[in-house]
Parts: sequence; structure tokens; C-alpha cells
Amino acid sequence: MTIPPTGNELILQYLTSVPAWYLATSVCDQPHVRPFSFAAEQDRKLWFCTATTKDVWEELQANQRFEATSWWPGHGWLILRGIAGLKDCANDNIRQAGYEHLTALGEHYNGPNDPTLTFFSVENPQAWICNHDEWVPVPLP
Repeated sequence: MTIPPTGNELILQYLTSVPAWYLATSVCDQPHVRPFSFAAEQDRKLWFCTATTKDVWEELQANQRFEATSWWPGHGWLILRGIAGLKDCANDNIRQAGYEHLTALGEHYNGPNDPTLTFFSVENPQAWICNHDEWVPVPLP
């Protein structure tokens, strides 16, 4: 019998089973949404990556609260809320994976340790798997 994934594993499945998912920030009461596509787990936390040159990084520094959503056809959609942990503690494996992912999308960095490439963790996460009838909470560590 296969045990269905739970917690971070379930969230990662939703985020990595589709080409892109969406992350929303809000600054000065103006919401901003954009596609994201890299997610990984380290030390029981979810990690995302971006660049310090992007608006999203500036917005997260002004207001660390964000929400992400991913629709996985046939499975419903994920709602993930959290606070961006802006201290970049990504290990070498996560840095390499994020670098390779973003360069495959056409972005340009001078390797996984390029100072403009940055990783942020999801602190105080809350998550739900949703359909048209209900939001089912995802138990998280």
C-alpha cells in the first residue's frame, strides 16, 4: 500500500508537478502576483529562489507576508501562506538546483553562488488543498 504524501512533501508535489505556480506579495495595499517555478525542502522548511534584482525581492523585504497557489489538474489546488525568511541559508544542493532551474528558464547568473541569486524560506506556513467544495488543511511541521 502506498502512503499518500503529507506536509511539505505534499506541498512540493503540488508546486513541482506543474510548469509554474503563482506567488503573491503586497506592498502599500497593492497586491502583486507573479509566476514562480522552483521549490525545495531543506531542514524541514520549504525554500524558494529569486534574484535580488527582481521586484519580488524588494517587495518581500518591505512586507514578508506572501501567499502562493498552484493548480494541479485532477488534484485541486494548493493555497500556501507564510512569511518569507529572508536569511539565505540554502545549502549547496539547493543552491545548485535553484541555479540550474533558473538558468534553464533563460536567466543568467555566475554560478550557484552568484550574489544576486537568493533563496528564502517559508516561515510560519499554513496550507490547504482545495476544491470547489472545501479547503482541507495540510498538517505541517
